[in-house]
Amino acid sequence: MGNIMRGFGFAFKGLWYVLRYERNARIHLVAAVFAFGLGVYMRVTDVELAAIFFAIIIVFLAEIVNTAFEKTLDLIDTNHNPKIMIIKDMAAGAVLVAASAAALMGIVIFTPYFVRLWQN
Repeated sequence: MGNIMRGFGFAFKGLWYVLRYERNARIHLVAAVFAFGLGVYMRVTDVELAAIFFAIIIVFLAEIVNTAFEKTLDLIDTNHNPKIMIIKDMAAGAVLVAASAAALMGIVIFTPYFVRLWQN
């Protein structure tokens, strides 16, 4: 049981690192709290709220993996290396794809609620 708890400790330490030192992760966190809170406030369906939550998770996964890639590649070569920059750019691109898809999902989910709100 101790190894399991220690493993959770390491995982939380990694999450805390990303949230503490990665500006974009904090921006994603604010957006996530806003989106989820808006979903609860607007009383979206359970399926829609689950989709919002899933989108949030995907964005955070991409951000965490991107950060891990960047930190690992910085250990491999501290100088400007064009090949390493391509890998970093690809990882950042994954975050962009995830965040863009989450934003689009938010637009699709929330638009009908805002339209009804404005019509009343």
